[in-house]
This record gives sequence, C-alpha cells and structure tokens, in this order.
Amino acid sequence: MTEWTAKASVLIEALPYIQRFAGKTMVIKYGGSAMGGPFEQVILDIIWLKQAGIRPVVVHGGGKEISGLLKRLQIESRFVDGLRVTDPETMHVVEMVLGGSVNKRIAATFYKHGVAAVGLTGVDGGLLQVRQKREDLGLVGEVIGVNSAFIEQLIDAGVVPIIAPIGVDDQGVRYNVNADSAAGAIAGALQAEKLVLLTDVPGIMRETPAGKEILNQVTPQEIQALLAEGQITGGMVPKVEACLQALAAGAKHVHILNGEEPHALLLEVFTDQGIGTMVIGGESA
Repeated sequence: MTEWTAKASVLIEALPYIQRFAGKTMVIKYGGSAMGGPFEQVILDIIWLKQAGIRPVVVHGGGKEISGLLKRLQIESRFVDGLRVTDPETMHVVEMVLGGSVNKRIAATFYKHGVAAVGLTGVDGGLLQVRQKREDLGLVGEVIGVNSAFIEQLIDAGVVPIIAPIGVDDQGVRYNVNADSAAGAIAGALQAEKLVLLTDVPGIMRETPAGKEILNQVTPQEIQALLAEGQITGGMVPKVEACLQALAAGAKHVHILNGEEPHALLLEVFTDQGIGTMVIGGESA
C-alpha cells in the first residue's frame, strides 16, 4: 500500500463515523494539564470536527496556569480529593486565568483559523448555576443547573462556545467549578452524543498482576467497582464522576484521552480502534 493509498484508507475508515455524528453535539473538555501538548493542533482537530458537520462545545481547564500564577504571587495551592481549595484570593486568580488568558487564547486561535468562537464563563447568561460544594473547599461550586438554551443559540448561530468553568449562585457569588464536572453537566444538559475529556493520561487505568493496563471500554458499573476498590484516586475521581454524571443526564458516550498525543481527538472519534477509554452509555459505538 502506497502512502497516498494509506491516507485514502484512513478517510474511508472515517466516513461512517462522519455520517453518524454529523449534526450531533460533542462537548470537548480541554484540560489545562493537556495544554502543554500540541495546543494549536488540538484546536485544528476541533475545527475539523465542525467542518465535518459536528457541533462542538469546548469547556476548558487551566489548573497549571492557575498554580503557576499563585506560586508567583506566593499564594499556597491546596487540593482536597482532587479539587482546588478556593479562598477569595485564589478565586480572583482563577477568574483572571480561566476567564481571561486561557479562555481568550483558545477563542483567538479559532479566529486565527477562520472559525467564529465566543469565549464565556459560566457566569455569562447564568450558563452554570451552582451552589457551594463543601464548606472546607471554600468557593468551589457544584453545578445544579445549565442554561442549555443559551448554548444552543450560539451553536445554531455557527459559533463555537468556549466555556470557562466559573459558576454563579442565586446570590451572585462566583465559584470555581472543576472543569470535568462542568463539562459533564453541560454534556448531560445538551444530551450530547459524546463528552470527550482531553487530559494528560491515556485513559482509565487498572492495576493487574502484570502492571497497569488501559481500559479501552468500560461501563458505569465497572467504574463504580474500580472506585470502590481504590483503583481510581486523586484527580481521576472528578473525571470519572463527570463521566457518570453526563451519562446519567443523557449524554451517549464519554471518552478519556491523552490530549498531548497528536490528533488524539480525531483518532478516538473517527477510527475503529480508538486510543483512549470509552465509557459506554445506552449503546456501544
């Protein structure tokens, strides 16, 4: 097989997936931990999805940049159960980074490649309605409502929504929201075909006598068992909880991928084998 034939074969392999997902909504959580990889290429991959007829929504993190700025400001970073403890001083930095530099950098990269994108936080239009998750976490919010109609209006206008995970409660208080949790809530509210979590790990791992292995496909029940066994810990806990939340609310499938791998998003969505972990919902595909 020549190089050109091989390229044509890849396109043919992708065709049934393009046909199946055209017109469907896909929520892509772009984790701050994955942004050290091929940033612009990830944006181009999302643009490719849009050009193929898929309706992308981007929810982004920015934890590394937040930690970096906090360190420069000599403010301690503390985490409990994979979540950043957020006092008012830390919240100010969270808003600067998530709602400012990271959000606008992503939107500007879409614009650079001729695609309309709008950068928002969950405060805009009451997009993410929250309550305090736990008192010991401070200004960390738990999503209790999503203004999905607002997001749908943007998508219908041909715009890619770029959403920073900052929410607001009924008193107007702003909260830091875990990006995985925000993406899961949004995917469920939109009844998304897929929620894709781009992170810095290759997927859900399981310890075996031969060492750790990646689970290519897993059910919500199997995730619950892995949590009970202590196989899933730390920052992976909010990710799998977001998976379960999204599926329970109506999203079809969830994928966890290493966003630092070139074209991980396209390889997972448009090839038969895929490269990450797929958490299956009501149907397998």
